[in-house]
Amino acid sequence: MVHRQLLYGTPHLILFLTTPLIFPLVICADILQFVDPLIGSTNGGNVFAGSTKPYALAKPVANVDGQNTGGFATDGSNITGFSQVHDSGTGGNPSLGNFPLFPQVCDGDDINNCKFLIGERATHYVEESVVSRPGYFEVELVSGIKATMTSSEHAALYKFEFPASDDRHPLMLLDLTDLWQSRQNATIIVDSESGRLKGNGTFLPSFGAGSYVMHFCVDFFGADVFDNGVWVNNRGGVEPKELFVTRGFNLFYLEAGGWVRFNNLANNILTVRTGISFISADQACQRAQEEIPQPLGDFDRLVAETEDAWREKLSPISVDPGGAGEDLQISFWSGLYRSMISPQNYTDENPYWNSGIPYFDSFYCIWDAFRVQHPLLTILDPKAQVQMVNSLLDIYKHEGWLPDCHMSLSTGWTQGGSNADVVIVDAYVKNLTGIDWELALEAIIQDAEVEPLEWSYHGRGGLQSWKDLSYIPYLDFDPVGFGTNSRSISRTLEYAYDDYCLATLAQGLARDDLFDKYVSRSANWQHLWKSEQNSIINGNDTGFVGFFQPKYQNGTWGYQDPIACSALASFCSLTTNPSETFEASVWQYQFLVPQSMSTLISLMGAEESFIRRLDFFHMSGLADISNEPVFSTVYLYHYAGRPSLSTKRLHTYIPSSFNTSHDGLPGNDDSGSMGAFVVFGMMGLFPIAGQDVYLISAPLFKQVNITSPLTGNTAQIKTVGFDASYKNIYIQNVTVNGQLWTKSWIGHSFFHDGWTMELALGEQESEWGTKLEDRPPSWGGTVV
Repeated sequence: MVHRQLLYGTPHLILFLTTPLIFPLVICADILQFVDPLIGSTNGGNVFAGSTKPYALAKPVANVDGQNTGGFATDGSNITGFSQVHDSGTGGNPSLGNFPLFPQVCDGDDINNCKFLIGERATHYVEESVVSRPGYFEVELVSGIKATMTSSEHAALYKFEFPASDDRHPLMLLDLTDLWQSRQNATIIVDSESGRLKGNGTFLPSFGAGSYVMHFCVDFFGADVFDNGVWVNNRGGVEPKELFVTRGFNLFYLEAGGWVRFNNLANNILTVRTGISFISADQACQRAQEEIPQPLGDFDRLVAETEDAWREKLSPISVDPGGAGEDLQISFWSGLYRSMISPQNYTDENPYWNSGIPYFDSFYCIWDAFRVQHPLLTILDPKAQVQMVNSLLDIYKHEGWLPDCHMSLSTGWTQGGSNADVVIVDAYVKNLTGIDWELALEAIIQDAEVEPLEWSYHGRGGLQSWKDLSYIPYLDFDPVGFGTNSRSISRTLEYAYDDYCLATLAQGLARDDLFDKYVSRSANWQHLWKSEQNSIINGNDTGFVGFFQPKYQNGTWGYQDPIACSALASFCSLTTNPSETFEASVWQYQFLVPQSMSTLISLMGAEESFIRRLDFFHMSGLADISNEPVFSTVYLYHYAGRPSLSTKRLHTYIPSSFNTSHDGLPGNDDSGSMGAFVVFGMMGLFPIAGQDVYLISAPLFKQVNITSPLTGNTAQIKTVGFDASYKNIYIQNVTVNGQLWTKSWIGHSFFHDGWTMELALGEQESEWGTKLEDRPPSWGGTVV
């Protein structure tokens, strides 16, 4: 049984530790100087670049008409508005961006000359004007209007500075839309005296089913109201003051909203406060007033409070760079920052139920985040991670299933397995407390045993075949539930690991009957291993034999080219070219058996053959580091007794694929998953989610300290022989608390109890971690 400890404490700042004779003491440095929210703001990183407190609902930033999945992008496109809610680093359709505001001065000061439509009002921004830091975003339009913004938990505060003019009346419009124009209907009310805008809209989630309703409340300060009204299509009028709008006819999306014009602007600045709520417009107004009671004087306070909130969240970690470049430090701290933007705290904002506990949403998506983001939060913000796990269980209690993806209070599409299972079990094996583990067991068993009617957005599909055949068949006959009839290989692999995690929890709760059942099912992946399958690329046989292949219900083999859905072929997703592997190739999925790596290595012809195959995967263009399943493959050399090769492989990706440029991410950040991968890589530890295992590699800094917010104990990762040119990247030996440590992995007690690990580094591989007994744990199981 896993030992549970009830230890709580408060986080505190551990200052940078350096050797005074070698490096200057940098205890006065502000860690926020190393945070750059613009990393990944173009080339598909899709990061949120605006102001936000950790996990907050309010996230104001400019919206563009280019790469706008996260709202803003440094792609030189046009700004179409400024909205107060966004997700970060997601793929697919742009998410949120509801009720954008747009400032302008209309030609001739005539309302008939105002540009209301998105396409007409879109305006370039001055590229060198962009300023982004925690709690603050600034940009200037080529029209001369400058926008600065900050935020509280549920409200945004803007300052719009207009060019000086004595005879024109600046206009602010609100558009009843979102980033991907999913609005179904909406309402707005304009107060003729104050100009206050209140209303709501019904929208579609960007990667899910159903719809959601969001409410807004906008107030203006620092100017007098001149006139106001509503607009529809490209015309506005002072009457009426209320508007209800539907989607429009067929493909003709109806654009509409409200507007207010002003005069007597103090210093040409209009201050705008916008509250957002999923409950009501009145709650949006109330929260905005409570959190920003003095809009004309609260801007600097909000920026300072947000900065302090981020300093506290980042404070458990400190580093001695040891000469490592500033760019690496910026990548590290920016990655850590992005890992705490989402999921988002929607406490008291859930219109469907309120269980009286903190409620998180925007799990977007767990298929991406379970691997490294949630394990990182378990270390650095365990209180929030407990709240997130309890939110998942709260969703189970009220919706009947654990989600694999959940955004905008809507069920999101399931990409593979029931990966909330892994998040929950990862919290269990790492001794997080305050979670109902019996309820957790019940919820995960529901995933494993009961097929929902719509398994496209929760649970698992094909469970009858899973139980009868021990694999998910190609073109499965499944009249019980419905979803995309694809991904038979990747779902088989993921369901097997989900069952392994279930077995782990069952064993910890002394349910040996359940352990035996599900640990046996965790070997089901072997049924899709075709030992004679080869792989040919451009007419050349790769020389590797044995790959996963789809299998029909009658036991005969189907076929999927092992390179299909890779960078050497064409992309596959749920909606684009669906295949038997989700968003990746058979080449990529062949390495994803974290519960039974020893068995997999044996099937691939033992260690040397496995290493050659892993090298080929990474060096041939088949490995796509922008996709989360590749993360663990960087470190799989550990399981073959060559842990030094994992560090060597990591250096081929950092900093080449992860750097400080605006296109410094290889793909979308997936709610901070890319950032968490960078943090773990630079720390020198990599988690195997769902297991009490961290793989040890050489860090990219001389020393890293991690203080547990639960216990107050500080774990230290020290190096001997560190050099910032990274010639000495091979571990020669390791001590933990002064005792020789030959294993290539370590457990979570390292963080919880505050152990000290010292790694001696050199230029050549050593024997450390090579022995069979020193390799990471692997359940052998039964070869089927």
